[in-house]
Amino acid sequence: MRFGRTCGLILTSLLVAPVHAAGVRDAARAARSSIVRDDFGIAHIHGPSDADAVFAMMYAQAEDDFPRIERNYLTALGRVAEVDGEGAVWQDLRQRLFVDPQALQSEYRRSPGWLRALMDGWAAGLNHYLATHPDVRPRVIQRFEPWMALAFSEGSIGGDIERGVDLDALRAFYGGTKSPGAADRLAAAGRMTEPKGSNGIAIGPSRSASGHPLLWINPHTSFFFRAEQQVTSDAGLDVYGAATWGQFFVYQGFNRHIGWMHTSSGVDNIDEFAVEIARRGKVLSYRYGKEWRPVRQRVVTLRVRQPAGMWTNRRFTVLATHHGPIIRSDGGRWIAVAMLNSPRAALEQSYLRTKAGNLADYLRAADRKANSSNNTIFAGDDGMIAYLHPQFVPIRDRRFDYTRPVDGSDPATDWHGLHRLDQLPAAVAPVTGWVMNTNNWPWGAAGSASPRAADFPRYMDQFGENPRGLHATRLLSGTKAFTPASLTAAAFDPSLPLFEEQIPRLVRAYKALGSADPRRARLKGPLDLLATWDRRWGVTSEPTSLAVYWGEAMWRQEGPKAAAANMPLFTWFGARMTDADRISALDRAVGVMTRDFGGWRIAWGRINRLQRIDGAAVQRFDDARPSMPIGFTSGNFGSLAAFSVEHQPGQRCLYGTTGNSFVAAVEFGPQIRAWAVSVGGQSGDPASPHFDDQSRRYADGALRRVPLTAADLRPFAARRYRPGDQRPDAASRRAGPAPIGDGRCLDR
Repeated sequence: MRFGRTCGLILTSLLVAPVHAAGVRDAARAARSSIVRDDFGIAHIHGPSDADAVFAMMYAQAEDDFPRIERNYLTALGRVAEVDGEGAVWQDLRQRLFVDPQALQSEYRRSPGWLRALMDGWAAGLNHYLATHPDVRPRVIQRFEPWMALAFSEGSIGGDIERGVDLDALRAFYGGTKSPGAADRLAAAGRMTEPKGSNGIAIGPSRSASGHPLLWINPHTSFFFRAEQQVTSDAGLDVYGAATWGQFFVYQGFNRHIGWMHTSSGVDNIDEFAVEIARRGKVLSYRYGKEWRPVRQRVVTLRVRQPAGMWTNRRFTVLATHHGPIIRSDGGRWIAVAMLNSPRAALEQSYLRTKAGNLADYLRAADRKANSSNNTIFAGDDGMIAYLHPQFVPIRDRRFDYTRPVDGSDPATDWHGLHRLDQLPAAVAPVTGWVMNTNNWPWGAAGSASPRAADFPRYMDQFGENPRGLHATRLLSGTKAFTPASLTAAAFDPSLPLFEEQIPRLVRAYKALGSADPRRARLKGPLDLLATWDRRWGVTSEPTSLAVYWGEAMWRQEGPKAAAANMPLFTWFGARMTDADRISALDRAVGVMTRDFGGWRIAWGRINRLQRIDGAAVQRFDDARPSMPIGFTSGNFGSLAAFSVEHQPGQRCLYGTTGNSFVAAVEFGPQIRAWAVSVGGQSGDPASPHFDDQSRRYADGALRRVPLTAADLRPFAARRYRPGDQRPDAASRRAGPAPIGDGRCLDR
């Protein structure tokens, strides 16, 4: 008995000792790091080493919204079903096709010392937060391990895995359910979704009133998706911008010398390969040229929460060829998908670019070729501006159409390495004096100085032009001397180019209606309202409401047709949509508005609202609760300031979920200056004073000046503390939640 007790004590001490040692190290890190909170609760972080700064950076993020951090890593690690149960199994399996925890642990051990130090600081910061906040109860992850940072190494929203693998098809293949047919895929094209991309603009010295370069940072993401932070160290780190919750690098932002804005790209770098499968003896094989190769097999085990609160395990044998994992079947063949899967290189590139001092430094980091989904708009204090294409672009045989599955049995369809950076579309120091991207093609990135489509393979872009691109080009071509204020005003310009193009065609269609057509009388009032409209959004604008509903009806009606023709929808609107279809869409829109609101004349701001009832990752909306009117619309209509809404069951009004999130204007002079605003506020806690303190500025496009220097931060010295200390603003917590808003939907 005594022997057993002694063994138990020894075992306990062996388990506790490492945790205790880590706690001692974390306390030492905390003692040499600091956090200052400014008037809007933005954390300005400093540490002697980069790893110390990362430690404090993650601690501050956890203070602001630990649930979102944990959620992001549950998603990245394929563990959402441990919280959400059966409904998340296929999402988790999709992630685990590419993310193998054992492989990530090996990758961590092989990482260079400087990167391991950052990952160690990342995990220590999150664990120190949990150790000093025993009231916080993680849903699943009780302790963060350094290797986990490799699971979420690139900051795009959604990412390649979500774009490249359809969940319904995956469920059909591995779960034995009915495979979605072509009709299902075409129906999905009729649901208008906001492009989860961004706008980026850089103004060179020749077009700047001060002679200093300007950068416009305008991501269009899910709301409350990123934290705004400044992170500095004595080792040269000095960066400000938006970091995706749980990541230790600023994804879109600037340092003392350069700035970078990422926009989602239309480059084709996710490809599907159709393979012939047969059982050769006892071996499941696929044909490749004249040989048969064994299909790779791996068992994935998912832990799934049950309604009673317990967990069960689900096991799947996932399959792959040398192209990548098998994700579905199509016409008797299996489909494998190929995409970027280099987590360490991606994490290195994401972090190192934040310390670059000029374009050459930035490109040295980019030469890791681990950025697959982002164009970059670049500006530097030396006057350099540039448009850069994603660096992960496989070389392919131009005989094949990679927008559809290619024959994976033919070795000629294989990827043949990656393009060099100098083989990619770019606009560097263009004579036009500006560069931009709005998730449109690169062929308009710098006006007349843009790269030419004829010089590149067609797989360099699949998006084509879009209304935001036309809008930005017009504004940038017309203004000769930008200031930070005029650049901000341009980015909130209320013009809606899609309707500038479509309304004259609608008028023509109306005039062509027969005299006996009942729609002539029914649509005269709506047609007159649109025809006399200035095509500019505004909270008091009635035609904006009608135009948006008409635009959504056109999308539902024409989206499946464009998808069937394999044509970008905006190209279809201009080239293939008929006048009769425009009239039909307007008739539907008027009917929907009349049903929902009793008429089609209603001010846009009465129904287009910003609301934040609680800090939940998946937002709830309630017409009876306070909300705020928003003037700008979905970017699909050409609004540079984007506000995409969702129609909620049981609610009459439209509530934003995606669009403008973190927005900033930066001027690179002898002393860098910046202005910014974030949707709602920095904190995810409804009781925090910083839950909604930026909402009015957000609605008005009124950016606040960003404190960046020691002198700027001096007024906030009383708000300086160390990780583990009580936050200085803790005493100002609200007694209860105060949702965003100064009225309710449909209030006059």
